[in-house]
Amino acid sequence: MKIGPYQLNNQLILAPMAGVTDRPFRQLCKQFGAGMTVSEMISSRPDLRNSRKTRLRMEHDGETEPRSIQIAGTDPLMMAEAAKFNVDNGAQIIDINMGCPAKKVCSVLAGSALMKNELLVADILESVVNAVDVPVTLKTRTGWDQNNRNVLNIAKLAENSGIQALAIHGRTRTDKYQGDAEYEHIAEVKTQLSIPVIANGDINTPEKAAFVLKHTGADALMIGRAAQGNPWIFQEINYFLEHGKKMDAPDKKHVRDVMLQHLNNLYIFYGEYMGIRIARKHIGWYCKDRPNGETFRRFFNTLETPDLQQKHIRFYFENENNDMKAA
Repeated sequence: MKIGPYQLNNQLILAPMAGVTDRPFRQLCKQFGAGMTVSEMISSRPDLRNSRKTRLRMEHDGETEPRSIQIAGTDPLMMAEAAKFNVDNGAQIIDINMGCPAKKVCSVLAGSALMKNELLVADILESVVNAVDVPVTLKTRTGWDQNNRNVLNIAKLAENSGIQALAIHGRTRTDKYQGDAEYEHIAEVKTQLSIPVIANGDINTPEKAAFVLKHTGADALMIGRAAQGNPWIFQEINYFLEHGKKMDAPDKKHVRDVMLQHLNNLYIFYGEYMGIRIARKHIGWYCKDRPNGETFRRFFNTLETPDLQQKHIRFYFENENNDMKAA
């Protein structure tokens, strides 16, 4: 899988997810085998560039190449300026968001709402591509709703505009994350394009990854929600694709140590106050399917210092198969 001059180590990409794919999580997923990661969505609005949230989302010091930054907006000139601004601040690939189904994004006609206006899509793509000297990629959905699947039209516009890779989530905007991903529409696009096509949606096991690659003919896979609390999924899929069998699940000590490492990186990145709070959702994901995980999640959400959070993670793993009580 190659995007512009960047040869990826494998076919697996961490999807951009607002509130999730910050620098600590991106680095963790790369550590476990993601060939590329994409930043959280960054608004193209210039008045937001100096906000703390935007500054943190643009933070990628120490990350391995390529550094892909996703931008979102509806104004072609503003999107072009945002692309240049992010390249000047270290972005090596610019990704355009036309896949987010969130109401607050679509209500301003950004994200997947843009698929309703193909002329505007073409203007945005051409403006961004012409504004920067780095590869530009696009993430989209299959259409606005099940009566308006126009992903093939968008895909052809993208290729003609100079987009160098296209990621497709196999659902429409109105589907959000309900129902099953529609891989047949990704497969159809793949047959019509010469640029790389990346399949996204419901890829949550090594077996599913192998199926989607074969069924769609995609050049790569994009993993989103399945990586939350499970950064090992990249390692597991890579192993399965190479060896044709599943690797052993990580043992308790390894999971505990990764969680502790992740939390420590959150404290450093956000500062203690925000790091403590952001840690809570990650711990919820890590413990979701573990013994007594829900009980521990609720208790963990009451902890107000890094020392207490890390102390009780250690205690939890020593006692998770018993009736878990706080030490």
